[in-house]
Amino acid sequence: MIRYSEQHIDQKDISKVIKTLKSDFITTGPQISLFEKNLSRKIETKYSVVFNSATSALHSACLALGLKKNDRLWTSANSFVASSNCGLYCGAKIDFIDIELDTFNIDLQKLEKKLSEAKKKNTLPKIVVPIAFAGHSCDIDYLIGLSKKYKFKIIQDASHGLGAKYKKKYLGNHKDIITVFSFHPVKMITTGEGGSAHTDNKKYFNLMKSICSHGIVRNKKNLNNGINHLLYDQKYLGFNYRLTDIQASLGVSQLKKLSIFVKKRREIAKIYNKYLDKSKLSLPVEKDYIKSSFHLYVVLIRNNKNNLRNKLIHYLKKQGIYTNIHYKPIHLQTYYKKLGFKKNDFKNAEFYYERALSLPIHPNLKKKELMLIIKKINNFLR
Repeated sequence: MIRYSEQHIDQKDISKVIKTLKSDFITTGPQISLFEKNLSRKIETKYSVVFNSATSALHSACLALGLKKNDRLWTSANSFVASSNCGLYCGAKIDFIDIELDTFNIDLQKLEKKLSEAKKKNTLPKIVVPIAFAGHSCDIDYLIGLSKKYKFKIIQDASHGLGAKYKKKYLGNHKDIITVFSFHPVKMITTGEGGSAHTDNKKYFNLMKSICSHGIVRNKKNLNNGINHLLYDQKYLGFNYRLTDIQASLGVSQLKKLSIFVKKRREIAKIYNKYLDKSKLSLPVEKDYIKSSFHLYVVLIRNNKNNLRNKLIHYLKKQGIYTNIHYKPIHLQTYYKKLGFKKNDFKNAEFYYERALSLPIHPNLKKKELMLIIKKINNFLR
Protein backbone atom coordinates (compact mmCIF):
# COMPACT_ATOMS: atom_id res chain seq x y z
CA MET A 1 0.00 0.00 0.00
CA ILE A 2 1.26 3.47 -0.93
CA ARG A 3 -0.09 6.17 1.39
CA TYR A 4 -0.51 9.80 0.35
CA SER A 5 1.65 10.77 3.34
CA GLU A 6 3.24 9.29 6.44
CA GLN A 7 5.76 10.10 9.16
CA HIS A 8 9.41 9.14 8.98
CA ILE A 9 10.69 7.88 12.35
CA ASP A 10 14.20 6.45 12.64
CA GLN A 11 16.22 4.91 15.46
CA LYS A 12 17.68 8.27 16.50
CA ASP A 13 14.15 9.57 17.07
CA ILE A 14 13.24 6.50 19.10
CA SER A 15 16.42 6.69 21.19
CA LYS A 16 15.83 10.37 21.91
CA VAL A 17 12.29 9.70 23.15
CA ILE A 18 13.40 6.75 25.28
CA LYS A 19 16.09 8.91 26.88
CA THR A 20 13.43 11.47 27.83
CA LEU A 21 11.14 8.76 29.18
CA LYS A 22 13.95 7.67 31.49
CA SER A 23 14.70 11.23 32.60
CA ASP A 24 13.26 13.20 35.52
CA PHE A 25 10.94 15.22 33.28
CA ILE A 26 8.41 13.85 30.82
CA THR A 27 6.48 17.14 30.80
CA THR A 28 7.15 20.80 31.70
CA GLY A 29 10.86 20.02 31.51
CA PRO A 30 13.97 21.05 29.56
CA GLN A 31 13.02 19.47 26.21
CA ILE A 32 10.29 22.08 25.74
CA SER A 33 12.64 25.05 25.93
CA LEU A 34 15.25 23.19 23.86
CA PHE A 35 12.74 22.53 21.08
CA GLU A 36 11.59 26.16 21.15
CA LYS A 37 15.18 27.39 21.07
CA ASN A 38 16.09 25.13 18.16
CA LEU A 39 13.02 26.18 16.18
CA SER A 40 13.87 29.86 16.69
CA ARG A 41 17.44 29.24 15.58
CA LYS A 42 16.34 27.27 12.52
CA ILE A 43 13.89 29.82 11.14
CA GLU A 44 15.76 32.84 12.55
CA THR A 45 12.96 34.28 14.64
CA LYS A 46 13.29 35.74 18.14
CA TYR A 47 10.55 33.82 19.94
CA SER A 48 8.89 30.42 19.62
CA VAL A 49 6.16 28.75 21.66
CA VAL A 50 5.28 25.07 21.21
CA PHE A 51 1.74 23.78 21.72
CA ASN A 52 -0.12 20.47 21.75
CA SER A 53 -1.51 21.26 18.28
CA ALA A 54 -1.42 23.90 15.57
CA THR A 55 -5.09 24.55 16.38
CA SER A 56 -4.10 25.51 19.93
CA ALA A 57 -1.36 27.73 18.51
CA LEU A 58 -3.82 29.49 16.20
CA HIS A 59 -6.29 30.06 19.04
CA SER A 60 -3.57 31.39 21.34
CA ALA A 61 -2.26 33.67 18.59
CA CYS A 62 -5.76 35.11 18.13
CA LEU A 63 -6.02 35.78 21.86
CA ALA A 64 -2.55 37.35 21.96
CA LEU A 65 -3.60 39.73 19.18
CA GLY A 66 -6.68 40.71 21.18
CA LEU A 67 -9.37 39.05 19.05
CA LYS A 68 -12.68 39.20 20.91
CA LYS A 69 -16.43 38.89 20.48
CA ASN A 70 -17.81 40.58 17.35
CA ASP A 71 -14.35 41.30 15.93
CA ARG A 72 -13.77 39.94 12.43
CA LEU A 73 -11.35 37.30 11.19
CA TRP A 74 -10.90 36.53 7.49
CA THR A 75 -9.11 33.52 6.04
CA SER A 76 -8.86 31.44 2.88
CA ALA A 77 -11.89 29.45 1.73
CA ASN A 78 -9.46 26.61 0.98
CA SER A 79 -8.06 25.36 4.26
CA PHE A 80 -8.65 23.02 7.16
CA VAL A 81 -11.42 24.23 9.47
CA ALA A 82 -8.97 25.14 12.27
CA SER A 83 -7.94 28.24 10.27
CA SER A 84 -11.35 29.78 10.90
CA ASN A 85 -12.47 27.89 14.02
CA CYS A 86 -9.75 29.70 15.97
CA GLY A 87 -11.70 32.91 15.40
CA LEU A 88 -15.01 31.37 16.42
CA TYR A 89 -13.46 30.26 19.71
CA CYS A 90 -12.92 33.97 20.44
CA GLY A 91 -16.47 34.93 19.50
CA ALA A 92 -15.35 36.63 16.29
CA LYS A 93 -17.28 36.87 13.02
CA ILE A 94 -15.76 34.80 10.22
CA ASP A 95 -15.50 35.49 6.51
CA PHE A 96 -13.49 34.02 3.68
CA ILE A 97 -11.45 35.09 0.67
CA ASP A 98 -11.53 33.10 -2.56
CA ILE A 99 -8.36 31.51 -3.92
CA GLU A 100 -6.03 31.72 -6.91
CA LEU A 101 -6.33 28.76 -9.23
CA ASP A 102 -2.58 28.37 -9.70
CA THR A 103 -1.24 28.39 -6.11
CA PHE A 104 -4.60 27.58 -4.42
CA ASN A 105 -3.74 30.32 -1.92
CA ILE A 106 -5.72 33.37 -0.87
CA ASP A 107 -6.22 35.73 -3.83
CA LEU A 108 -4.63 38.97 -2.66
CA GLN A 109 -6.35 41.04 -5.36
CA LYS A 110 -9.74 39.80 -4.21
CA LEU A 111 -8.70 40.44 -0.62
CA GLU A 112 -7.71 44.01 -1.45
CA LYS A 113 -11.05 44.65 -3.16
CA LYS A 114 -12.95 43.19 -0.21
CA LEU A 115 -10.93 45.31 2.24
CA SER A 116 -11.75 48.45 0.28
CA GLU A 117 -15.46 47.65 0.38
CA ALA A 118 -15.30 46.74 4.09
CA LYS A 119 -13.65 50.04 4.95
CA LYS A 120 -16.63 51.91 3.53
CA LYS A 121 -18.99 49.82 5.67
CA ASN A 122 -16.77 49.94 8.77
CA THR A 123 -16.52 46.13 8.75
CA LEU A 124 -12.75 45.63 8.38
CA PRO A 125 -11.21 42.48 9.88
CA LYS A 126 -9.04 42.61 12.97
CA ILE A 127 -7.07 39.56 11.80
CA VAL A 128 -6.40 38.00 8.40
CA VAL A 129 -5.14 34.39 8.33
CA PRO A 130 -3.38 33.50 5.05
CA ILE A 131 -2.54 29.84 4.44
CA ALA A 132 0.80 28.54 3.20
CA PHE A 133 -1.10 25.93 1.23
CA ALA A 134 0.87 22.76 0.46
CA GLY A 135 4.01 24.59 1.64
CA HIS A 136 3.64 27.56 -0.74
CA SER A 137 3.18 30.94 0.92
CA CYS A 138 1.26 33.83 -0.58
CA ASP A 139 3.15 37.09 -1.16
CA ILE A 140 3.56 38.02 2.51
CA ASP A 141 5.22 41.39 1.87
CA TYR A 142 2.27 42.47 -0.25
CA LEU A 143 -0.12 41.28 2.47
CA ILE A 144 1.84 43.17 5.14
CA GLY A 145 1.47 46.28 2.99
CA LEU A 146 -2.30 45.79 2.98
CA SER A 147 -2.29 45.23 6.74
CA LYS A 148 -0.64 48.59 7.30
CA LYS A 149 -3.10 50.33 4.98
CA TYR A 150 -6.22 48.71 6.45
CA LYS A 151 -5.01 48.28 10.05
CA PHE A 152 -5.38 44.51 10.50
CA LYS A 153 -3.03 41.95 12.02
CA ILE A 154 -1.72 38.78 10.39
CA ILE A 155 -1.46 35.19 11.59
CA GLN A 156 0.12 33.05 8.89
CA ASP A 157 -1.21 29.51 9.10
CA ALA A 158 1.88 27.76 7.78
CA SER A 159 0.87 24.35 9.11
CA HIS A 160 2.08 22.97 5.76
CA GLY A 161 5.09 25.21 5.49
CA LEU A 162 7.89 24.38 7.93
CA GLY A 163 11.09 24.41 5.89
CA ALA A 164 9.62 26.44 3.02
CA LYS A 165 11.30 29.70 2.06
CA TYR A 166 9.91 33.09 1.10
CA LYS A 167 12.41 35.37 -0.63
CA LYS A 168 15.23 33.07 0.50
CA LYS A 169 14.24 33.18 4.19
CA TYR A 170 12.36 30.50 6.10
CA LEU A 171 8.65 31.02 6.68
CA GLY A 172 8.24 32.37 10.18
CA ASN A 173 10.95 34.96 9.64
CA HIS A 174 8.58 37.93 9.41
CA LYS A 175 8.77 40.69 11.99
CA ASP A 176 5.21 41.95 11.63
CA ILE A 177 3.23 38.71 11.94
CA ILE A 178 2.73 35.52 13.95
CA THR A 179 3.45 32.31 12.05
CA VAL A 180 2.03 28.91 13.06
CA PHE A 181 3.36 25.45 12.15
CA SER A 182 1.94 21.96 12.65
CA PHE A 183 3.74 18.81 13.78
CA HIS A 184 0.97 16.34 12.93
CA PRO A 185 2.36 13.02 11.62
CA VAL A 186 1.76 13.90 7.95
CA LYS A 187 3.41 17.33 8.23
CA MET A 188 7.06 18.25 7.60
CA ILE A 189 8.25 16.97 10.97
CA THR A 190 6.19 15.35 13.69
CA THR A 191 5.78 15.27 17.45
CA GLY A 192 2.76 12.94 17.16
CA GLU A 193 0.45 15.89 17.66
CA GLY A 194 1.78 19.38 18.12
CA GLY A 195 2.25 22.87 16.77
CA SER A 196 4.16 26.09 17.31
CA ALA A 197 3.82 29.86 17.01
CA HIS A 198 6.64 32.25 16.11
CA THR A 199 7.08 36.00 16.39
CA ASP A 200 9.63 38.75 16.90
CA ASN A 201 7.18 40.59 19.18
CA LYS A 202 8.00 40.02 22.86
CA LYS A 203 4.53 41.04 24.03
CA TYR A 204 2.83 38.48 21.78
CA PHE A 205 5.35 35.85 22.86
CA ASN A 206 4.73 36.41 26.57
CA LEU A 207 0.97 36.31 26.08
CA MET A 208 1.06 33.08 24.05
CA LYS A 209 3.45 31.45 26.50
CA SER A 210 1.08 32.27 29.35
CA ILE A 211 -2.11 31.30 27.47
CA CYS A 212 -0.50 27.95 26.67
CA SER A 213 -0.39 27.11 30.40
CA HIS A 214 -3.65 28.29 32.02
CA GLY A 215 -2.76 31.98 31.79
CA ILE A 216 -0.17 31.49 34.52
CA VAL A 217 3.05 33.49 34.78
CA ARG A 218 6.08 32.73 36.94
CA ASN A 219 8.21 35.71 36.00
CA LYS A 220 9.28 37.52 39.18
CA LYS A 221 8.65 40.94 37.71
CA ASN A 222 5.11 39.99 36.75
CA LEU A 223 4.50 38.48 40.17
CA ASN A 224 5.64 41.63 41.95
CA ASN A 225 7.08 39.28 44.52
CA GLY A 226 10.56 37.87 43.98
CA ILE A 227 10.87 35.94 47.25
CA ASN A 228 10.03 32.49 45.98
CA HIS A 229 10.44 30.92 42.53
CA LEU A 230 7.68 28.46 43.42
CA LEU A 231 5.04 31.16 43.47
CA TYR A 232 2.82 31.61 40.43
CA ASP A 233 -0.04 33.86 39.42
CA GLN A 234 -2.83 33.44 36.90
CA LYS A 235 -2.92 36.70 34.98
CA TYR A 236 -5.18 35.61 32.10
CA LEU A 237 -7.81 33.01 31.28
CA GLY A 238 -5.60 30.48 29.55
CA PHE A 239 -5.73 26.82 28.60
CA ASN A 240 -3.78 23.62 29.02
CA TYR A 241 -2.26 23.69 25.54
CA ARG A 242 1.16 22.38 26.61
CA LEU A 243 3.28 19.99 24.63
CA THR A 244 4.97 17.26 26.69
CA ASP A 245 8.72 16.72 26.92
CA ILE A 246 8.18 13.31 25.33
CA GLN A 247 6.77 14.98 22.24
CA ALA A 248 9.26 17.84 22.32
CA SER A 249 12.20 15.43 22.41
CA LEU A 250 10.87 13.80 19.24
CA GLY A 251 10.59 17.28 17.73
CA VAL A 252 14.19 18.09 18.65
CA SER A 253 15.35 14.95 16.85
CA GLN A 254 13.04 15.40 13.85
CA LEU A 255 14.06 19.03 13.32
CA LYS A 256 17.62 17.92 12.59
CA LYS A 257 16.28 16.11 9.51
CA LEU A 258 14.04 18.90 8.22
CA SER A 259 16.35 19.91 5.37
CA ILE A 260 16.59 16.28 4.25
CA PHE A 261 12.80 15.92 4.34
CA VAL A 262 12.28 19.09 2.29
CA LYS A 263 14.92 18.04 -0.24
CA LYS A 264 13.27 14.63 -0.67
CA ARG A 265 9.80 16.15 -1.15
CA ARG A 266 11.12 18.62 -3.72
CA GLU A 267 12.82 15.78 -5.61
CA ILE A 268 9.52 13.88 -5.74
CA ALA A 269 7.69 17.00 -6.94
CA LYS A 270 10.29 17.49 -9.68
CA ILE A 271 9.71 13.96 -10.98
CA TYR A 272 5.94 14.42 -10.91
CA ASN A 273 6.37 17.68 -12.82
CA LYS A 274 8.46 15.96 -15.46
CA TYR A 275 6.41 12.84 -16.13
CA LEU A 276 2.73 13.50 -15.33
CA ASP A 277 0.48 14.17 -18.33
CA LYS A 278 0.17 17.97 -18.38
CA SER A 279 -2.51 17.84 -21.07
CA LYS A 280 -4.85 16.14 -18.60
CA LEU A 281 -3.62 17.63 -15.31
CA SER A 282 -2.86 21.10 -13.97
CA LEU A 283 0.31 20.77 -11.91
CA PRO A 284 1.39 22.88 -8.89
CA VAL A 285 2.83 26.32 -9.60
CA GLU A 286 5.82 27.64 -7.66
CA LYS A 287 6.10 31.44 -7.72
CA ASP A 288 9.56 32.96 -8.12
CA TYR A 289 9.54 34.32 -4.54
CA ILE A 290 8.88 30.89 -3.00
CA LYS A 291 10.76 27.66 -2.42
CA SER A 292 7.93 25.34 -1.44
CA SER A 293 8.29 22.60 1.15
CA PHE A 294 5.78 20.50 -0.84
CA HIS A 295 3.90 19.18 2.14
CA LEU A 296 1.29 18.31 -0.49
CA TYR A 297 1.46 17.73 -4.22
CA VAL A 298 -1.97 18.70 -5.55
CA VAL A 299 -3.06 18.32 -9.17
CA LEU A 300 -6.29 19.45 -10.81
CA ILE A 301 -8.15 17.27 -13.30
CA ARG A 302 -8.52 19.58 -16.33
CA ASN A 303 -11.68 17.91 -17.62
CA ASN A 304 -13.69 16.51 -14.75
CA LYS A 305 -16.56 15.35 -16.93
CA ASN A 306 -18.49 12.40 -15.46
CA ASN A 307 -16.65 12.76 -12.11
CA LEU A 308 -13.34 11.66 -13.61
CA ARG A 309 -11.47 12.77 -10.45
CA ASN A 310 -13.50 10.46 -8.22
CA LYS A 311 -13.13 7.58 -10.66
CA LEU A 312 -9.36 8.10 -10.62
CA ILE A 313 -9.35 8.00 -6.81
CA HIS A 314 -11.18 4.65 -6.80
CA TYR A 315 -8.98 3.25 -9.57
CA LEU A 316 -5.77 4.16 -7.74
CA LYS A 317 -7.09 2.71 -4.49
CA LYS A 318 -7.66 -0.62 -6.23
CA GLN A 319 -4.00 -0.46 -7.30
CA GLY A 320 -2.95 0.07 -3.66
CA ILE A 321 -2.30 3.80 -4.14
CA TYR A 322 -4.03 6.05 -1.62
CA THR A 323 -4.65 9.69 -2.46
CA ASN A 324 -6.51 12.46 -0.63
CA ILE A 325 -8.45 15.71 -1.15
CA HIS A 326 -7.31 18.96 0.51
CA TYR A 327 -9.73 20.58 1.24
CA LYS A 328 -13.49 20.76 1.18
CA PRO A 329 -14.07 24.54 1.24
CA ILE A 330 -14.76 25.67 4.79
CA HIS A 331 -17.89 27.60 3.82
CA LEU A 332 -19.45 24.36 2.53
CA GLN A 333 -19.00 22.56 5.85
CA THR A 334 -22.36 21.88 7.52
CA TYR A 335 -21.49 23.98 10.59
CA TYR A 336 -20.56 26.97 8.45
CA LYS A 337 -23.68 26.66 6.33
CA LYS A 338 -25.60 27.18 9.56
CA LEU A 339 -23.70 30.47 9.91
CA GLY A 340 -25.14 31.65 6.59
CA PHE A 341 -22.54 30.57 4.03
CA LYS A 342 -23.75 28.81 0.90
CA LYS A 343 -22.72 27.24 -2.39
CA ASN A 344 -21.29 29.66 -4.98
CA ASP A 345 -20.05 32.08 -2.31
CA PHE A 346 -16.42 31.34 -3.27
CA LYS A 347 -16.45 29.87 -6.75
CA ASN A 348 -12.73 29.26 -7.29
CA ALA A 349 -12.49 27.23 -4.08
CA GLU A 350 -15.48 25.17 -5.19
CA PHE A 351 -14.07 24.70 -8.71
CA TYR A 352 -10.81 23.58 -7.14
CA TYR A 353 -12.53 21.18 -4.71
CA GLU A 354 -14.32 19.33 -7.51
CA ARG A 355 -11.05 18.67 -9.38
CA ALA A 356 -8.25 18.53 -6.79
CA LEU A 357 -6.30 15.42 -5.92
CA SER A 358 -3.37 15.13 -3.48
CA LEU A 359 -0.86 12.57 -4.74
CA PRO A 360 1.50 10.60 -2.49
CA ILE A 361 4.51 12.63 -1.34
CA HIS A 362 6.62 11.90 1.73
CA PRO A 363 10.25 11.05 2.60
CA ASN A 364 9.59 7.30 2.66
CA LEU A 365 8.29 7.18 -0.92
CA LYS A 366 10.56 5.05 -3.11
CA LYS A 367 11.46 5.91 -6.72
CA LYS A 368 9.90 2.64 -7.89
CA GLU A 369 6.64 3.52 -6.12
CA LEU A 370 6.69 7.04 -7.52
CA MET A 371 7.10 5.85 -11.11
CA LEU A 372 4.29 3.31 -10.59
CA ILE A 373 1.96 6.11 -9.41
CA ILE A 374 2.80 8.21 -12.48
CA LYS A 375 2.32 5.27 -14.83
CA LYS A 376 -1.06 4.33 -13.36
CA ILE A 377 -2.34 7.93 -13.49
CA ASN A 378 -1.18 8.58 -17.05
CA ASN A 379 -2.61 5.27 -18.28
CA PHE A 380 -5.97 5.96 -16.65
CA LEU A 381 -6.23 9.45 -18.17
CA ARG A 382 -5.47 8.36 -21.76
